[in-house]
Amino acid sequence: MKILVIICGILLAGFIGIQLFALKSQHNIEIYPYKVVEQYDSFEIRRYEARLFSAVKISSGDYKSASGQGFSVLARYIFGGNDRNEKIAMTSPVAMTIGDSMTMRFMIPKKWNKAQLPKPNQNNINFVEEPEKLVAAIQFKGWASDKKIKRYKKLLKTALKSESIPHLNKFELYGYNAPYEVFNRRNEIIVELEQKF
Repeated sequence: MKILVIICGILLAGFIGIQLFALKSQHNIEIYPYKVVEQYDSFEIRRYEARLFSAVKISSGDYKSASGQGFSVLARYIFGGNDRNEKIAMTSPVAMTIGDSMTMRFMIPKKWNKAQLPKPNQNNINFVEEPEKLVAAIQFKGWASDKKIKRYKKLLKTALKSESIPHLNKFELYGYNAPYEVFNRRNEIIVELEQKF
């Protein structure tokens, strides 16, 4: 019994340590910059700055396997899987398109431009210069799943329709937390809007 208590104590201390590390790490991560244009009851309208992203197309399927596949490819690149073995800082959120064809994107830190970036070791990674855009965003907590993505996409579409706000039907999932983070998890479904609505 004493051994079991010791093991549980070690596991609990390890868990707390990981969560504290995760919280501290979040403060040092560069976030995709935006300004809130308008706030509604269940969603908000934001204007995102133009930024550069690394991207990989992923085979369609369930969210868990598709996101795992895309994340591992892009993470390998930024953790040194490139022609200079150079590390690139992680940013937030991780973006993934929602639809028949799926693409995962990591924002490149602002200090880099396309010409400066090391060449990926994998040829399925490309770089996308995302222009400034206007979006609607709805948040949800916990871990993302196919069920939650479908639910919040529908809620956002309904809310936009009720406010007579047209959208471009380009939906994405934004995830802000590492898989091992348990507390304060933040996910969003966003959809691009017409510049003037």
